[in-house]
Amino acid sequence: MSAISLRLPDDIERRLDAESSASGATRSDLARTAIVEFLLRRERDRFLRQLLAKAQTAYADPATRAAAKEWADLALADGAAPWRADEGAGADGVWWR
Repeated sequence: MSAISLRLPDDIERRLDAESSASGATRSDLARTAIVEFLLRRERDRFLRQLLAKAQTAYADPATRAAAKEWADLALADGAAPWRADEGAGADGVWWR
């Protein structure tokens, strides 16, 4: 495992020390956990932004939108989906805003 050096403002260092004392975890463990959680959150946010961009692009295509509605209607007919593809859409047909 590699080591890094990190400069913290005094108030953050005091909070880190207090959390370390309260939890029994080392400062390194707390910093490592915080960095891992931060990176996971950033990766998730990046993935969701990319997914939304692809969904918006696909939804702009009338053929893709019609195919999605057909699949939703089939699922609804089978009792698998308690919603309709066109419900919740505004006047412009956009449901994700």
